[in-house]
Amino acid sequence: MSRPPLSVLVPTLNEERNLAACLASVAWADELVVVDSRSTDRTVDIAEAAGARVLVRTFDDWSAQKNWALAQCRHPWVLCVDADERVDPALAAAIAALSPEPAADGYRIARRNRFLGHPIRHSGWQDDRVVRLFHRARGRFEGAIHESVVGLGRVDALNGALDHEPYATWGDYERKLWRYARAGARAAYAAGRRSGPWPMLIRPPARFVRMYLAQGGFLDGGPGLALCGLSAVSVFLKYAFLWDATRRGPGVLDPEGTG
Repeated sequence: MSRPPLSVLVPTLNEERNLAACLASVAWADELVVVDSRSTDRTVDIAEAAGARVLVRTFDDWSAQKNWALAQCRHPWVLCVDADERVDPALAAAIAALSPEPAADGYRIARRNRFLGHPIRHSGWQDDRVVRLFHRARGRFEGAIHESVVGLGRVDALNGALDHEPYATWGDYERKLWRYARAGARAAYAAGRRSGPWPMLIRPPARFVRMYLAQGGFLDGGPGLALCGLSAVSVFLKYAFLWDATRRGPGVLDPEGTG
């Protein structure tokens, strides 16, 4: 083996449908670590059956969850993979070809995204690149939602891709829509942003026009139209939550809040 020893970190919450295939795509790693947010389905059983070490932690936000788990990994180099992602053979080969002492602090990886079973090649998703492989002493996650790795020095690109299907069904989108909109509003409020009703009128159509026309979402056909439209809805909900918090206080943004 020429590459450095590698831990793979997978955060989960009720991922029994996705987890087995995800872990199978990284079965070649030296360690599999699943950090679970107290799933109520078979997620933990599936992880243990695949040989993963399971860590359980009550969820607060994605960055805190991942940073806590990074410290528990046995190897300095960590590949972070979501349960709805798969490492393709080309990416696995590129990782295997790394030197034992990589020159970079981290590596950027392309994602091939699917929506309702259809590949999305436009709509802004075509430029999806994420830093997921890095030395854990040199970087950390930041951001309560759509978190990213910060603090790294040199970052190179790797061949291959992560196959990513965040919304395999309408139910997937419905479950995530409200959670992400509320989390986005909570992050905006914490950053000092406030809102009135006007952003609810202006920002959703602006998001749709940008994704559907400027970023070529119309070339993705019906799935592209649905994705761009639903993205506009998510923007509306985010600013509706933020407007409500501006009027009544941030407590309405808690999961148990009245908002």
